[in-house]
Amino acid sequence: MQETIIRANPEFAKDELRPRILHIGFGGFARAHPMVYLQEGMNKAGGDFGVVAVRLNSGMEELTALDEAGHDYLIAEMDAETVTARKIGVVTGTCHPKRDGIDTLLDLIASEAMAVISLTITEKGYCVRNGHLDLENKGIIADLATPEEPGTAIGVIVEGLNRRRNAGRDGLTVLSCDNQPDNGKLARAAVLSYAHQRDGKLADWIDANVSFPSTMVDRVVPALDDYGRGVLRSLNDGKDDENGIVCEPFRQWVIEDDFATARPPFEEGGAMMTDDVRPFEMMKLRMLNGAHTFLAMLGSLAGLETVSACMEDDVFRRAARQIMMDEQRPTLPEIEGVSFEEYADALIERFANPKLKHRTAQIAWDTSQKLPQRLLHGIEINIRNNHPWPLLALAVAGWIRFVKVTSEKGGKLTDPLSEELLAEAKAYDGDQLVDRILSNESIFEEDLRREPAFRSAITGAYRYIVEKGPRAAVEAVLKA
Repeated sequence: MQETIIRANPEFAKDELRPRILHIGFGGFARAHPMVYLQEGMNKAGGDFGVVAVRLNSGMEELTALDEAGHDYLIAEMDAETVTARKIGVVTGTCHPKRDGIDTLLDLIASEAMAVISLTITEKGYCVRNGHLDLENKGIIADLATPEEPGTAIGVIVEGLNRRRNAGRDGLTVLSCDNQPDNGKLARAAVLSYAHQRDGKLADWIDANVSFPSTMVDRVVPALDDYGRGVLRSLNDGKDDENGIVCEPFRQWVIEDDFATARPPFEEGGAMMTDDVRPFEMMKLRMLNGAHTFLAMLGSLAGLETVSACMEDDVFRRAARQIMMDEQRPTLPEIEGVSFEEYADALIERFANPKLKHRTAQIAWDTSQKLPQRLLHGIEINIRNNHPWPLLALAVAGWIRFVKVTSEKGGKLTDPLSEELLAEAKAYDGDQLVDRILSNESIFEEDLRREPAFRSAITGAYRYIVEKGPRAAVEAVLKA
């Protein structure tokens, strides 16, 4: 079938935008999600909310390429029948401390026009452990030693706010767009805890003048590969776009309506404003992301490289829906106007999108940081309610097996605990390895570590995977 190509462009005067949003962590998801809502909102309602794109570590070359392209880039939103080629024009500048100097970045935060610091820095970027700032984190230790030259996102935010206070400016909004529960509360806790370590009066000023709304974000944005680059090239008159991205058409953003100053036109761009984000984020994290992690672990072990390949296998397709509805759905509160059956069906169809090469290996990144919100919280509720959770057990055991296989192959994990996990996998095997990893207090909370039903279920599931193989283990626990 011939694809239908739709083109969408900015409908505002770019030269009228001011640098009012600073986005830290300007990776693929940032380009394909909050920037799209902002552009669609300004297309409909106007506004002068220009974005300064920031990377703190890697990505300097991409930012320079974005500068050279006049700060515009292309998004290809694809399903089996339609491609929407969306030119994004909300970015007005870029900043990288290693290229531009840390003072340039900090002074941007303190500038009069700045209204929002938005974040896509992944779970590890918050430097927290068990919901609290990790004062043993190497980056946090370094930042507290030299607070005027920070390297972490938390250190940058606090020093920028310190300069803002000293300049007599108003507060602003720190808007987390990362995929974790209570992300606004987590950002607030990390920032205030760090500020208290520096200066109690600074912490008090931040507490009184800065807001931290929670959000729920949803859009599948695979890492760009050669296939995606080819798609973008074909839509861009044969030219490469180093900041372009390929994603699914679906997008959703639920935002707590708590902005310290003027709110960008996110709602006009399609975002839902609400007083309580948590029910939506729990639904998404457990049903969508939990199923993704299940497929990333067991699918990878079974040799399936993409989520769509998993959906072509009836065993994994049925298992994905079953883990959503039979094991995660019972842990969730009701949401007015939401059918969980319809939500699960829509997720399966999104997973099956043949144009998205969403690699199971990419979803497996940073799993040690993702386990609590995606799998462990649901497991805790199921144990408490005496409700069966065999597929969730396979997902956790599959992660441990994934670590072991990676170790045996001499590979590397993209995970902040990579060294520690691979060392355990090299030194131990079988039940001993499971016991060692389940004893890791930076991943598993004490009540779960001490729960016999948890340890026995994960140990049994691990044995099952080793004895039967990943696909057969999944098939064996599916409903007849």
